[in-house]
Amino acid sequence: MEMNGEARVKRKHSPVVPAGRPTKHLKPESSAFTPGDSSLTPGDTTPANGTVYNVEDDDESAPMLPVGPVQPDSPEWQATIEAVVKSVISIHFCQTCSFDTELSMSSQATGFVVDAERGYILTNRHVVCAGPFWGYCVFDNHEECDVRPIYRDPVHDFGILKFDPTAIKYMKVTELCLKPEAARVGVEIRVVGNDAGEKLSILSGVISRLDRNAPEYGEGYSDFNTNYIQAAAAASGGSSGSPVVNIDGHAIALQAGGRADGAATDYFLPLDRPLRALECIRKGEPVSRGTIQTQWIIKPFDECRRLGLTPNWEAAVRKSAPKETGMLVAEIVLPDGPGDGKLQEGDVLIKVNGDLLTQFVKLDDILDSSVGQTAHLLVQRGGQDVEVECQVGDLHAITPDRFTTVAGGTFHDLSYQQARLYAIAVRGVYVCEAAGSFKLENTLSGWIIDTVDKRPTRDLKEFMEVIKTIPDRSRVVISYRHVRDLHTKGTSIVYIDRHWHPKMRLAQRNDETGLWDFKDIADPIPAEPPVPRRAEFIHLDGVSQPATAEIVRSFVRVSCTMPLKLDGFPQAKKTGFGLVIDADKGLVVVSRAIVPYDLCDINVTVADSIIVNGKVIFLHPLQNYTIVQYDPTLVEAPVKSARLSTENIKQGQDTIFVGFNQNFRIVVAKTTVTDITTVAIPANASAPRYRAINLDAITVDTGLSSQCTNGVLLGEDGIVQAVWLNYLGERTPNSHKDVEYHLGLATPSLLPVIAKIQQGIIPKLQILNMETYVVQMSQVRIMGVSEEWIQKVSVANPSRHQLFMVRKVDCPPASFTKQADTLKEGDIILTLNGKLITRVSEFDVMYDNEILDALIVRNGQEMHIKVPTVPTEDLETDRAVVFCGAVLQKPHHAVRQQISKLHSEIYVSARSRGSPSYQYGLSPTNFVTAVNGVETRDLDSFVREVNKIPDNTYFRLRAVTFDNVPWVVTMKKNDHYFPMSEYVKDPNSPEGWKTICYDKGKERRDLSADSINLNADAMDEDSDGGNSDPEMEE
Repeated sequence: MEMNGEARVKRKHSPVVPAGRPTKHLKPESSAFTPGDSSLTPGDTTPANGTVYNVEDDDESAPMLPVGPVQPDSPEWQATIEAVVKSVISIHFCQTCSFDTELSMSSQATGFVVDAERGYILTNRHVVCAGPFWGYCVFDNHEECDVRPIYRDPVHDFGILKFDPTAIKYMKVTELCLKPEAARVGVEIRVVGNDAGEKLSILSGVISRLDRNAPEYGEGYSDFNTNYIQAAAAASGGSSGSPVVNIDGHAIALQAGGRADGAATDYFLPLDRPLRALECIRKGEPVSRGTIQTQWIIKPFDECRRLGLTPNWEAAVRKSAPKETGMLVAEIVLPDGPGDGKLQEGDVLIKVNGDLLTQFVKLDDILDSSVGQTAHLLVQRGGQDVEVECQVGDLHAITPDRFTTVAGGTFHDLSYQQARLYAIAVRGVYVCEAAGSFKLENTLSGWIIDTVDKRPTRDLKEFMEVIKTIPDRSRVVISYRHVRDLHTKGTSIVYIDRHWHPKMRLAQRNDETGLWDFKDIADPIPAEPPVPRRAEFIHLDGVSQPATAEIVRSFVRVSCTMPLKLDGFPQAKKTGFGLVIDADKGLVVVSRAIVPYDLCDINVTVADSIIVNGKVIFLHPLQNYTIVQYDPTLVEAPVKSARLSTENIKQGQDTIFVGFNQNFRIVVAKTTVTDITTVAIPANASAPRYRAINLDAITVDTGLSSQCTNGVLLGEDGIVQAVWLNYLGERTPNSHKDVEYHLGLATPSLLPVIAKIQQGIIPKLQILNMETYVVQMSQVRIMGVSEEWIQKVSVANPSRHQLFMVRKVDCPPASFTKQADTLKEGDIILTLNGKLITRVSEFDVMYDNEILDALIVRNGQEMHIKVPTVPTEDLETDRAVVFCGAVLQKPHHAVRQQISKLHSEIYVSARSRGSPSYQYGLSPTNFVTAVNGVETRDLDSFVREVNKIPDNTYFRLRAVTFDNVPWVVTMKKNDHYFPMSEYVKDPNSPEGWKTICYDKGKERRDLSADSINLNADAMDEDSDGGNSDPEMEE
């Protein structure tokens, strides 16, 4: 199976971080294998399900049959392949949301027709997906039709899709006959499929072994309780589900996995069980599957003897099955299962229901036909015969076929797959997407929820009943464990969000339609009104400066949770510290790297005790700070307004650094200002996002400054000289980690804005739409600045002999239509409104003027120009449309800073894993310019045109990349899993934004925009795939 858009290695990466994972059942990493670009952003691990599974070398490897030079196929093989390819199809699909062992993803694979009349396709289980599936298939003549799952095996790696045979009009659909008995050692085979993402690839090989144990793929899905066929064929990503055919043109096995170390070794699933399932489906009968919740593996006779197999039984087995070289041995017996307390690890299986047994096929036959009955087993344990009776359970009953989404998270009952992997009982509520309110410890999945709000949640039904009773905005205690470490119980307080995520939905698999049917469980309970709380601040022990002890009362913790990824911001939740600038009004200044935009929930924690809601009052467009407000009447604590200095701090000045380290502990150090320099935070090349520009950054001589994201620089008199902020920087191309800078911002620049806000006026700033950098006198002299101006600079700014050159002129917003002189790249700015500009702070004159009289040097010539400033009222994002999984918005400020021309007012800001936009390649940073040939320059026209498109039909989008490359993307609309919705800023709404949902192209006010439980953590905002689906090798 091959991931979209990239050359991939064979197997997908684990959906959870492997740190601390017990080594049992996992093969060692191969030092010889180097995966492709599989770097991740912090906290993001997304599986690329659907590739050929790869396994490492292990002690089961049989000697390879020699592989000689590639020879032309014989006429017989050529005739066979010509007939076979008409039955082989390429499958393009999505798992639309996370489920069981896999996160949401998009991929492609192979399948083949096994019933041309009914339209049945056989492929792998990891292609059919355990969770919601949406896809289509392409035949050899490039005809396409939709496919839907009708069966996926609970354990074995096969599933069956259905298509409409009448949809294929230009070729005769043929089927392959399944002949599992034709698989024999030495048989020459061909693997015909979609190899490495190619439309059709034919690989040759020879079967070398029939009795290999099922390969282990790590922490994702793995097959078990079956033998596998081993051959040398060297298939790769995309060939999952390919038929393995013999010279007669019969399918004798199903491609499933391969080695990850480059060896030309592949593993095929025998077709005995797929053939039985196919026959049941043809007859309209359910595919019964039995289990005693025990994993068996094949062990050779020498190992069985060491486990206690007696010579008498070995002789009997060898006589009954002379070609057999081993027997089935119990590997894992699940707690509380039918075999618990009866079977033990290491038991050698002799008989089942009186039949001597050495093969998985026969064991499956007995169990599948005995569901609800008793199976009689004879095993040898340490040389002793032990007879046990086990009740055969229904394997489908312990394979989840429903899930619940609530408050951003996704939950279902623990599956047999996960229980078997970790040898635990099949019970508990499993978190398959830990997001939203249930984002726990930065791990995306794998949690088992034991209690919610001090009430047990032993299964999904109990969990839903508890969640129903919890009001919106409640904070409740949950206890949980991770499947990798069940010895450690975690406890957290979670904030239940039922306003951005109001829907609590139950999804139930429907094998008749191939869809998952959604049902609303319960309406959210409104939030309870907040009540005032009392608290005291901590006292710093051993700190001699009284000013430091007092400033503690001016710090609050600010947590920001975003339901949607906007403006290229890479995370869905950020926490840091803010400085109280007006305790009476509840005003707090905080870094914009913590509160990047106002579509969010803000929680303000006072004195580490009182938690109150906050709201965004002001976002500074350039200087990296946000002002938020909380209700001070709810806080009965001695909060103190910080006193801000009106004088700029100077280089070499002594100061007291007070900051918060990574453990949110306050730290203090006397230090000195080492430098004050003009900087611009580097732009993020792959996805523009907010960055501070044109600012004087303060650095200090203490190692604490790099450890602390937030704090202040404090004078001995207790006056705050600078706020210490974290600045979001660029994403490194190799590690895909976001760089964060920690710098000081002098307080005088804050004062004009704060003064207006204290008066109840929201500042409406004007800004110059350009970015500058510092140039020294030696440079400006060469560029044409006169000696007279150079002398004036040295007098005006004795500590910094500098001027500013325009580095980049922003692309103005569409609403900006003033025709006047503008600055150009390379201009040296001498004066603005008659004042010489040698400091960044002197640019502040732009904030209150619509036109600036500028004296500049351009191409060596002094000239006066009238420079218009850009209003910032509509600079921030005030609307977002979510369509086919893509988040569309007007280009935000950072986009205009980095681009020379806006192609439209429709900018792709993010996209969801497993969505049509992900599958068809509509990437973040693209601009949409037309829908089905109709020009769409803004969101209104876009919404109007896409509402005309019927569900499940193709449409064309004309788009332009960030690098000005036009292209056309064809996509299929999917209203079932990805209905269109909108978020629109609305001051009259309690959250400051209203949500709109569309049903079959019509606006529905009675529906929530969160009908699909939008999950910001499953969104990729990076155009180069920094958050995209890396594949996983074992």
